[in-house]
Amino acid sequence: MFETEDYHPKRHGDPPSNGHAKKQKCDDISMDDVDSVLGSELGDFVKQDHSRWQHIVEKVVKSVVSIHFAQVVNFDTESALCSEATGFVVDAKLGIILTNRHVVGPGPFIGYAVFDNHEECEVKPIYRDPVHDFGFLRYNPADIKYMDVGELQLRPDLAKIGAEIMVIGNDSGEKLSILSGFISRLDRNAPDYGINSYNDFNTEYLQAAASASGGSSGSPVVNIDGHAVALQAGGNTETSTDFFLPVYRVLRALKCIQNNEPITRGSIQVQWLLEPFDKCRRLGLRAETEKLMREKFPSLNGLLVSAVTLPEGPADGLIREGDCLISINGELISTFITVDEILDTHVGKEIEIVIQRGGKDLTVRCTVGDLHSITPRRYVTVCGATFNDLSYQLARIYAVAVKGVHVSNAAGSFVFGNNVPNGWLLDSIDDKDVSNLDEFIEVMKSIPDSAFVTVKCRHLTDLHVPIIKIIQIDRHWHSSFRLAERNDTTGLWDFTTLQEKPLPPPALSPKNAKFVGLPIEFEGCKQLDRSLVMLKSTMPVPLDSFSGQSRKSYAVVIDATNGYLLASRYCVPHDLLDVTMTVAESIIVPAKVVFLHPTKGYAILKYDPKLILAPLQTPQFGEKPLGRGDKVVFIGHNRAQRVVVDETKVSDIGIIHLPNNVTSPRFKASNFEALLIDSNLGQQCGSGVLCDPSGLVRAFWLAFDADEDKTYSMGLDATDVLWELENLKTQQVPELKFIDAEFGNIPIVNARISGVPQEWITKIEEKSADQPRLLSVPKVSISLDNKPSCGLRHGDIVLSANNRVITQFRDIDHVIRDLEENKNEIAFKIVRNKQIMDINVPLVLSSSFVTKHMVYWAGAVLQEPHHGVRQVIKQLPSKVYCTAMAPGSPSRLYTIGVTNFITHVNEKPTPTLDEFVKVVKEIKDNSYCKLRIVSFDNVPFAQTLKVNYHYFETMEMKNEEGWHEYGELDSSSLHA
Repeated sequence: MFETEDYHPKRHGDPPSNGHAKKQKCDDISMDDVDSVLGSELGDFVKQDHSRWQHIVEKVVKSVVSIHFAQVVNFDTESALCSEATGFVVDAKLGIILTNRHVVGPGPFIGYAVFDNHEECEVKPIYRDPVHDFGFLRYNPADIKYMDVGELQLRPDLAKIGAEIMVIGNDSGEKLSILSGFISRLDRNAPDYGINSYNDFNTEYLQAAASASGGSSGSPVVNIDGHAVALQAGGNTETSTDFFLPVYRVLRALKCIQNNEPITRGSIQVQWLLEPFDKCRRLGLRAETEKLMREKFPSLNGLLVSAVTLPEGPADGLIREGDCLISINGELISTFITVDEILDTHVGKEIEIVIQRGGKDLTVRCTVGDLHSITPRRYVTVCGATFNDLSYQLARIYAVAVKGVHVSNAAGSFVFGNNVPNGWLLDSIDDKDVSNLDEFIEVMKSIPDSAFVTVKCRHLTDLHVPIIKIIQIDRHWHSSFRLAERNDTTGLWDFTTLQEKPLPPPALSPKNAKFVGLPIEFEGCKQLDRSLVMLKSTMPVPLDSFSGQSRKSYAVVIDATNGYLLASRYCVPHDLLDVTMTVAESIIVPAKVVFLHPTKGYAILKYDPKLILAPLQTPQFGEKPLGRGDKVVFIGHNRAQRVVVDETKVSDIGIIHLPNNVTSPRFKASNFEALLIDSNLGQQCGSGVLCDPSGLVRAFWLAFDADEDKTYSMGLDATDVLWELENLKTQQVPELKFIDAEFGNIPIVNARISGVPQEWITKIEEKSADQPRLLSVPKVSISLDNKPSCGLRHGDIVLSANNRVITQFRDIDHVIRDLEENKNEIAFKIVRNKQIMDINVPLVLSSSFVTKHMVYWAGAVLQEPHHGVRQVIKQLPSKVYCTAMAPGSPSRLYTIGVTNFITHVNEKPTPTLDEFVKVVKEIKDNSYCKLRIVSFDNVPFAQTLKVNYHYFETMEMKNEEGWHEYGELDSSSLHA
């Protein structure tokens, strides 16, 4: 957080934190303790005071509610999230709850309120102030049947320095907390919570020490008479200081709602700060003016001084930074409250402002603008991203004109920077200027699907530096192109489809490119640039626990005649994605995934070779495996995707063993002898080849996903790949056979201890060309029917397969390759519990490892447990597995939980995705359903969830010779 006046402010609507100490509740104070510390007379007074507070608290809690809410999408300054906060009833008859603006949020909102007696009701937003940190929610009073709901009277005039107050609300996620303090300031400037986020301004804040923390946003600040004198808003995370919003403008807005009148809000687009008189003097305030103001307002310690005047606003060129505000329409100004009162009642009218600049009085006239008109109330979703008109909030922070198209969720096609989802300002798309949302809509309608266009943009934090990006328009995965507009009558945002179908993709024509050769001294290797192409994958849905939106890597041409590439599954983790290949940094051609190897970590892709006039070349591949110490030429691509070369040697060879992703299991490579090289460039490069000086490719250098966001780079011997791809010569997709278990190496000494007889150790040693080792089985997967995938068990040591001595996994590959076509099992000889055993191990087909069904429901991505899950779990509770949850969705608000399994919906079993879809189709919109869930650690629990089809429709996708969509997916929220 950014600091303000040595503070570290935090909005208390942010998710609760456990790092805050709590203040003792007032009703925990013992009266005997009071008597022991104070004199009896003073003690009697305190007892009476305590008794009075107790009565007030009992009354106030009947109006205080706990708010559980979700802000559905990234919009303006706010990110999609789920959290808790507090509110209190200010009109029990109409069902109006007051809370903070950063709780209600500027965008779509869903939530419910829980009253003191644990009755629950839905709440909908009816107003959020454009500037000040307050908003109103409405509930149906008829929904609360078992208690008399109280209401608090707003009395901003009773906020006094030294007044004792209590903050009664949902502190740190607790149902109800009571925190006490004393008001210490009435005139601090609004706290600053950091750039690119919502900040209140043009108002003074109250200050007290109450030690409130996350979840207390929106709590009433009550005095000893039970009146709400202020609204809890934020605090300092390093001290016990809390910040309260005075409720003058809140009271006016409430009266407008009660009288069914519009809440007018005026602005001249100037931010004022309350500055002390000594600074005002340095800025040019005359002594006689200071005397006048001090005599008129004895408690006044300073004046309002202009901090920011926005370009093209009503006051542009009239009021400058550092001007001291003296009067408006002849009325002397002492507080922000007076300024708000005048501006709000003069929207569209001219006002006269007297300022003092450099010791001189200046009178300026300007027309008050409508603050609501520069506060966005609509957004567009297209290509997986969301856009809205630039708001006054963001424009004020960077002192720019309130105009332009703001990218509030830079996702899908519009990913401009890693981990920078918002703050982007569009200048043009496809060489057409876009200065507002309407212009943006018309330009996007004219761009065909899959077209590449130029985007010019800037980030608000660095407006001096324009950025030019080439993006590909995705209107097939991200099919939604619609406008959302706020409706304060219903509390919802109304959607309008802007274009049913995009223009068809542009026709592709053959193109030429120039190859310049690799910068390498070995002549035989220079032409390998004709065999290397850049791949870029874009993933619209976080399938199989892969959440990354886009990845890049180089691929190797393995069949230039028919158009086949080999790439790492780091870049192509599954097949629900788009892939393009770039040839010689000149030609972009689409590619399609045709094969995903279940264990070795590579994928095969197909492209149309007719689209490339400058022919790519199929390199020559080695037919003999590399050994330790063999010299090779390493040609790799570093993180900047530039070619680096090193003459090195193979330093180690061993069966690959990568750590699991403990947060969310996902695919990891296994069951092949990985190569390491004696060069630091190896781990700096995620793609490339190992070759001879003659250009003979001996191995593929690939990146492999592992735990969390770590990747490891290793070599895959060409001989371990090409025999598996022989049927590519006939242009058929490989359908290979596998043993669904993970293998690893163990040294001879461990084999002896585990009971391997000497005769077998001798056989192993005689056959081994390198350091003799045996294969063991560290993991055995389970199949979708919850049966072990094969007869092997954890700890088995492999001696032979089909009567061949096994010293490395490559030997098992050869056994599988030599099987007759109708044979689907291998006869293994193993050591188990120090006993030699013969078992038959069944083989499975590669197609059984590929995810073919996905459901998007309540913001959760549900699928069959993919192979990464089945590798590490003992039993599948069901085939409905949660692999991701959209921020701000019901799945997060009610916590389905990533890696959890849904076993029942409304007590109906959901063992498969098909059964799950049948059951959830019966659930009506805005109704609760009961879920039975089992965690990854096999812990069962029950959860209730309220569906919201307005913002989160149900969608189903199946891979039936390609992915097909059943329903509409607005996946702009999936990567928010």
